[in-house]
Amino acid sequence: MKRLLRRYLTVIDRFIMGKYLGTFVFTLGIFLVISVIFDISEHLDNFLGKNANLHDIIFKYYAGFIPFYLMLLSPLINFLAVIFFTAKMANQTEIVPILTSRASFYRFLRPYVISASIIFTASLLLNVYVIPYTNKLKVDFESANFFANDDQSKLDVHIQLDKHTYVYLQSFDPAMQTGYQFMMEKFDGDEMKQRLTATSIKYDSLKNHWIINTPTRRYVNGLKETWTTSSTSLDTVLDMRPIDFQAHDNVVSNIYGAMPLPVLNAAIAKEKIRSTGAVIDMEFEKYRRFVEPLSTFVLTCIGVAISSRKVRGGVGLPLGIGIFICFTYIVVNKFALVFSIKGGFDPLISVFIPNVLFGILGYILIVKAPK
Repeated sequence: MKRLLRRYLTVIDRFIMGKYLGTFVFTLGIFLVISVIFDISEHLDNFLGKNANLHDIIFKYYAGFIPFYLMLLSPLINFLAVIFFTAKMANQTEIVPILTSRASFYRFLRPYVISASIIFTASLLLNVYVIPYTNKLKVDFESANFFANDDQSKLDVHIQLDKHTYVYLQSFDPAMQTGYQFMMEKFDGDEMKQRLTATSIKYDSLKNHWIINTPTRRYVNGLKETWTTSSTSLDTVLDMRPIDFQAHDNVVSNIYGAMPLPVLNAAIAKEKIRSTGAVIDMEFEKYRRFVEPLSTFVLTCIGVAISSRKVRGGVGLPLGIGIFICFTYIVVNKFALVFSIKGGFDPLISVFIPNVLFGILGYILIVKAPK
């Protein structure tokens, strides 16, 4: 392995890769420690008030918190790390000898691309295979200790269970798992064949079915209609769960980020039938897992381009420009999500917007970089 590395990677390649990855890991570690400290101070009352045990706090909440913020901060920390150590190399006149020794600027970029590829691969694997499971630990802990008193019920919920069945619920009580003013309609094409109404409906979590209290049925056969009312409860299996009638802020709870990819794909397929309005959030989350790691290459190119030139003031100016670009990237990323949810943009296009815009900027900066 060492022979292979020495054959294809020069001393300068290994030097730059060591600086790149070392600075990235060290800076990311510092930011994670700071994030944990601030989070502990913010949620200390929740931990003490709910009497959460230390084991759950460490191995459930922070076992999900740390990987989540690791992936959240990774692109920006990577960007700042590249700027910091590259500007320091330029300030110490270490880049000029490299570029004047028959090595082109693009050859100089090779160790950066290799290092970015390592971070990209790790980010992609974590995003797809690890983070959803660690997020679920965090979401479950938060639901039990942070948001238990929040009113998460939806009002006037319409759900399509299949091609022929539609459900309406005026309100739902998550604590009692009971819905009020229930109505279910069955259609044959555009013609309604049956309507079932009830004042309340309750979910039996032990038997995994719904109990419809005193249902009234209306049957329609052309111009002929019949009505039946039952004084007893009706037990029935319906393709819906109490969670379908609860409101979730995905930005706060990250509930879709806690779904493994197969579960998320199944939920998207079901939401496309039900049309409850959550499908855009789900599709954005799905595409984000694959597209977001590409920012590693985009931000690395921008970082090298703006920090490889020696300037007065040393590292300060490139680092200041880098911080400004970081905030701009965050704003564009948030606007992309808003455009998708509120503006009707395709989630796949929206999730590519930050990388495309900053990719164009990176290409222009690389072309104009001193060579």
